[in-house]
Amino acid sequence: MELTFLEPLYTAVATVIAWIHGAYSAIIPPDNGLNWALTIITLTVLMRLLIFPLFLKQMRSSRKMQELAPKVQELRKKYKNDKQRMNQEVMKVYQEAGANPLGGCLPIVAQFPIFISVFTVLRAIAEDKAAHGMSQAMVDSARAAHIFGAPVPSTFFTSAHDIEAFGADPIITKVVLGIFVAISSATTFLTVRQSVSRSMAQMPDNPMAQQQKILMYISPLFAVFSLNFALGLILYWVTTNLWTLGQQHWFYRRHPMPIVDAKGNVVQPEPKPGLLSKILPSRAAKVQDAPQDAPSEPEQKIIRQQPTRQPRSKRTGSKKS
Repeated sequence: MELTFLEPLYTAVATVIAWIHGAYSAIIPPDNGLNWALTIITLTVLMRLLIFPLFLKQMRSSRKMQELAPKVQELRKKYKNDKQRMNQEVMKVYQEAGANPLGGCLPIVAQFPIFISVFTVLRAIAEDKAAHGMSQAMVDSARAAHIFGAPVPSTFFTSAHDIEAFGADPIITKVVLGIFVAISSATTFLTVRQSVSRSMAQMPDNPMAQQQKILMYISPLFAVFSLNFALGLILYWVTTNLWTLGQQHWFYRRHPMPIVDAKGNVVQPEPKPGLLSKILPSRAAKVQDAPQDAPSEPEQKIIRQQPTRQPRSKRTGSKKS
């Protein structure tokens, strides 16, 4: 069942897919699986770039919460017998500092309509419908494209007869889809583990720690539901998981966990060097390693010799008396 109020977003996604596919068609045949794989990957990257400001807002809020962790721990200990008062005081600290505990939900909430739109467009292609502004030629091109031998609109539960109608082998199609679902499951687990590990490190006494651990190990099971998704949608999900992994890794290295010293002060450690800084020497290192100029030799003192006064008899033009 399609959500009619999202029809403008369906049309926008279909239009962007048509633009990207048309651009790649200039160098790759339109019906080629590589063309459609690159189209879906490029679409994913563009969508993630679109919500990148929300990711930065989420991470900045998370950093503020890390800096407030010592105060929050003190409040938890102080009001451990009064949970209502404890929650009020903790929320007061967050509000005064401008931190939003629900900031981590922003990228997910923003990405959900996009995911629904991609799902709807790919489902229309699988059902051979030229809907949401798509042309029939583009639908036929997607239905004829194979990624590693599996049709783009096929699912794991697509019948063998329908897969053969796509011109593909049913066994190869199910193997390819199974591998993509396994990759989706693994990347989902790694993404959640990365986030949960960071959360537990910044707040060791978090009462939700056990629930977060359970979620971390249950999250890969949600990938099982993607067996009913089209191959193109699974590729979209794998790409967005890989993007999230790289994005979080980049941010966490640039903004390491604050350290609380013995006096209770929050100290921000230096960011860890990135890959480029390991390969290319830094400017400071170049200056430090540069050979220092040799000390200049002292200038020799020039001694002016005054001419000796000649006797009067030897002076030019003089007469001997």
